[in-house]
Amino acid sequence: MTTIKGAYDGITVLDFTQGIAGPHASMLLALHGADVIKIEPPEGDWGRALGELKGDHCAHSVAFNRGKRSIALDLKSADGIAVVKKLAAKAHVVMESFRPGVISRLGFGYEDVKKINPNVIYCSVSGFGQTGPYSKRPTVDGLIQAFSGMMVMNRMPDGTPWRQGMIAVDVTTGLYTFQALSTALMRQFRYNEGCFIDSSLMRAAAAFQGAKLMEWVLSKGNPPVLYMPAGSFKSSNGYIMLSAMRPHHFRLLFELIGRDDIANDPDLQTHENRIKNAPKIIKALNETMPTKTTEEWISILQPKDVFCERVNNYQDYLDHPHVKESGAIDWIEQDGFGRMPVANIAGLPPASEHAPQQHAPHIGEDGPDILKELGYGTADIDAMFARGGVRAPVSAVKAAD
Repeated sequence: MTTIKGAYDGITVLDFTQGIAGPHASMLLALHGADVIKIEPPEGDWGRALGELKGDHCAHSVAFNRGKRSIALDLKSADGIAVVKKLAAKAHVVMESFRPGVISRLGFGYEDVKKINPNVIYCSVSGFGQTGPYSKRPTVDGLIQAFSGMMVMNRMPDGTPWRQGMIAVDVTTGLYTFQALSTALMRQFRYNEGCFIDSSLMRAAAAFQGAKLMEWVLSKGNPPVLYMPAGSFKSSNGYIMLSAMRPHHFRLLFELIGRDDIANDPDLQTHENRIKNAPKIIKALNETMPTKTTEEWISILQPKDVFCERVNNYQDYLDHPHVKESGAIDWIEQDGFGRMPVANIAGLPPASEHAPQQHAPHIGEDGPDILKELGYGTADIDAMFARGGVRAPVSAVKAAD
């Protein structure tokens, strides 16, 4: 196995986050070498049950917790409190995703931790942020899609607002949080300064849609489509995505599919007129594209540089020769869960070259090792497990039963 030096080797992260957004950010730190210690309740992170469960993992918990170590604690128990205080004192980064105010009531808020670790980077991840009238309002990814305008911008042809079928805002929040933590770590490294980071799904959703927010104001609430045609159309055996932004692409597309009437239509010769007369363009494509297979159309259009692509499902993507040959996906065996595809991330070595870092921990799996590193002896650890403030690890075999 290749030995890889990580940018964050030697960095310790105390991670209280659950779900997707916070765990995604802390996982990226872990994949770059940080020792991310995942603090879970005795029953485990609620994100472990987002979808089909196999043992103590689902696909989401494997996907967003790789490379971490887990210890399961009751944060209201004397043992749990003592362990967290020791970890917080040495951590470079502390992360949490409780509803605003909860972590402070537990005694581990930013001001509490700063007293024992003045230069700590403290990151709170929440739905609406730490301040404002909605700060304590419960929310999830889909609700932020609604709140942020994303569902309106993703509306169906009949105008119905539509939710993205994946947890788009949570994943995006993880990315923005990771970049905020990365720059904060650079400041900590250069100037020995800590800070507080207020990250939220609401802000991440707005940042992701920043151009659309500007466009909405510029257009007085009626943003135009960027160009026409652009969309998916039914073929005889599936769907094909077409994009003809430039005038010569538009003309070539309709000439190649045998619709010179559209290519030469005087009402469709400018960008503005194509958008104005979009129903005529869409009608022609809906009439013509079903006459051939997606593959037949691609063989006609792509050699002439008309932008088009087959609409794939995930299996199509995983099986695609370009995906395989470019190394976009590796397959990793997760004990107790099975063989899973891992999407390789730009800037990181392929998962196959650093397989141990791809392991997602079981509930409390690393508790004994973490406690030993904190100076607890075997008898102390056994006593903690017996008292229940710290949960003993469950084997992978039992977890999968």
